[in-house]
Formats: sequence, structure tokens, C-alpha cells
Amino acid sequence: MFKAPRDVTFRCSCGSVQGTLRGVSTSTGSHIACFCADCRAAEVFAGQPDPAPEPVTYFQTTPDRVRFDAGFDKLAVFSFGPKNLLRWQASCCGSPLFNTLRNPKIAFASIRTNTLDDQTAIGPVRATAFIPNPAGTPKHKGMGRIVWALFSRIAAARITGRWKQTPFFDPETLAPVREVQVVDKDVRAEIKATLS
Repeated sequence: MFKAPRDVTFRCSCGSVQGTLRGVSTSTGSHIACFCADCRAAEVFAGQPDPAPEPVTYFQTTPDRVRFDAGFDKLAVFSFGPKNLLRWQASCCGSPLFNTLRNPKIAFASIRTNTLDDQTAIGPVRATAFIPNPAGTPKHKGMGRIVWALFSRIAAARITGRWKQTPFFDPETLAPVREVQVVDKDVRAEIKATLS
């Protein structure tokens, strides 16, 4: 059943970083779950427990829907490589908050669902990535529709210029608003080695 979009507040675990995700509904984003090693390793690197056997869950939307209301100065970002996904967190408590791509013209932001004060607006998980498989090859479920929705949102933001409305990048220089900490590949490998 369709529900009208509404604003949902988010916060880091200590409450220092707070904000609002605007116009949230199942049509303005996609609720997904991911079991991949990088998402799990990012949680551990950020000082959080390994979520396994549960997945890491996100709501994928566009950056123009993100507004920081407090603690923006505590926003930090790291990446597992010079070209990899940007993983934004709260420097005060380490809470993972958002993932974005490195190119702001590709308008993508996924928020960790555990930071949302009310998760009912995002609906149930619609797709699951990297589902563990005894055969050794991870499987995906429901990703086709999610990828189509993702590219549709990105295209609309590019055409309308909404990609420039982002708290994560300077729209003129296209640079992230924080210096990116690139995690050494050996550190990344060490973390992954600890994942069961």
C-alpha cells in the first residue's frame, strides 16, 4: 500500500549528529540488505560490532533528501580504496551514517537504517545482496527492480540539476566536504580476516 512521503529524522548513536531525511517513502528510495564483506568490514572499521549473521541494511535515495540539523562538523568519511565507495560516519561515536559514490553527479546516498528514528516510512526490505550460499557463490534477490529504480533516480537528479543539492560535496569543485581517509589495503585485509 502506498504511503505519502514524509520527513524522517536520523541521528548517530550518541545523538551529536542529527538530521532529516526528507520526503521518505517506498517510491523515493529502496530498502535493501547487504551481506557483503566490505559492508561488514566498514562496520568493524568504524568501531561497531560485526553484524553477522544479520545483514547491513540501507535505504538508498538521493543526496538532496539529506539535511543535517546538528553536528555537521562531526561528519567524517573513509574509503577502502582510492576509487571505492565513500563511507560517511560520525567522528564523535563512530556511527556509520551514509554511503555515497565519489562522483556527486551520480546522485546516490544510502543511509544506514538503524540511524532512522522511524523506519516504517521505508517499508520492508525489497532486495538482498550477497546472500551467503553453501556452494560458495553469493546470491542476490530482487536486485533487478532495485537497480532500475536506482538509475531512474540518478537520471532524474542529473536532468533536473538536483545532484548539486548535496551536503556531501562542493557542487563547484565536486570535492567531498571532508578529507577522505583511505584505509590501507593491509588494514582492510586484516579486518576481513576476522570476519567469520
